[in-house]
Amino acid sequence: MRKPYLYLATTASKGKGVFTLKKIPANTVVEIAPVIVMENKDRELLDKTLLHDYIFEWGPKSDKCCMALGWIPMYNHRYQSNCEYFMNFDAATMFIKSVVAIKPGEELSINYNGDWNDAEKAWFDVSE
Repeated sequence: MRKPYLYLATTASKGKGVFTLKKIPANTVVEIAPVIVMENKDRELLDKTLLHDYIFEWGPKSDKCCMALGWIPMYNHRYQSNCEYFMNFDAATMFIKSVVAIKPGEELSINYNGDWNDAEKAWFDVSE
């Protein structure tokens, strides 16, 4: 499930991203997507490919990884993101929820560190 007012567009510096055509109130689930769960041995292989940048740690002990389907891999990172992602290990799904109101035309972002306002340095160069 993805809200019909979301769309993909090219950003100035981060490639493609997810944007909205209409205002999104805070605490709105904008996308729910299934994931493909993989073992750590698979992650070792994925880490050698471009897919490394699109997988998430998975499981209560983060001892697996997953590839989220839908547009979840297209949400760009921001330290003070306007959305947050959540994982449902039992249902093998992830969902994106807004943490603040988002204006039409604005890019939706998540913090790749997990919490929407986690300022810990990311594993890649981030230009805000």
